[in-house]
Amino acid sequence: MGDRVAGKKAFITGAAQGLGAAMAQGLAAEGAKVSIADINFEKAKATAAEIEAAHGPGVAFAFPLDVTREEQWTYALEEADEAMGGISVLVNNAGISLRGDIEELSLEDWKLVMSINVDSVFLGTKHALKYLRRNQPGSIVNISSIAGLIAGHNSPAYNASKAGVWLLSKTIALHCAKQGLDIRSNSVHPTFIDTPILDPYRQQFGKEAAEAKLARQIPLGRIGQPADVANAVIYLASDESRFMTGAELKLDGGISAM
Repeated sequence: MGDRVAGKKAFITGAAQGLGAAMAQGLAAEGAKVSIADINFEKAKATAAEIEAAHGPGVAFAFPLDVTREEQWTYALEEADEAMGGISVLVNNAGISLRGDIEELSLEDWKLVMSINVDSVFLGTKHALKYLRRNQPGSIVNISSIAGLIAGHNSPAYNASKAGVWLLSKTIALHCAKQGLDIRSNSVHPTFIDTPILDPYRQQFGKEAAEAKLARQIPLGRIGQPADVANAVIYLASDESRFMTGAELKLDGGISAM
């Protein structure tokens, strides 16, 4: 067990599985307390139990949270603040992707992607700042995507939502700086990562064929692992990145260099 984020108290959305669970596990392994917030409360509780089995009691807590519901945000943050004795790190990780080009995608699906991917960052930051103010230095880490910087022909809602997260992160950074707060805001931009978000591709092409197809688009020749993103979140949550705000951290295997 390390101590890179010892004393930090992190609230992570979409943390029951996939990237969020890896972030929670990584932060706990480096000394942080973690609150696992997810719409799948049973899975969130199971993930918290796994973390406590590895790192001891009082390290991980689980809370039900639909990130599109403002009243659920205020409740979950208040409960997490009490459970952990404060909140100093907010990781806005919850997100979805729905496929369909600009003519195929329904307005309902467009609004759903926007509400989960962008509204959640707005609501989470809006209501978490009062807790972060009490626990400075603080850090807000927003999980965007390389798809927020580079567009594709068949993912208008995902591209637009993740681009929104990118610029919203900068707005938040400037707001905190203008307020004289020692609270930073940065965005993380992964490419294809080995999580359930790739399952539609696996179902369409088969696991090996799908992963090989995706890997061919990446200069490093492989898809990323959850730990690759978790390590970036640990860095941004830690005091190692105290002078980094309003920035974007690309974890794209070289795609954006082309």
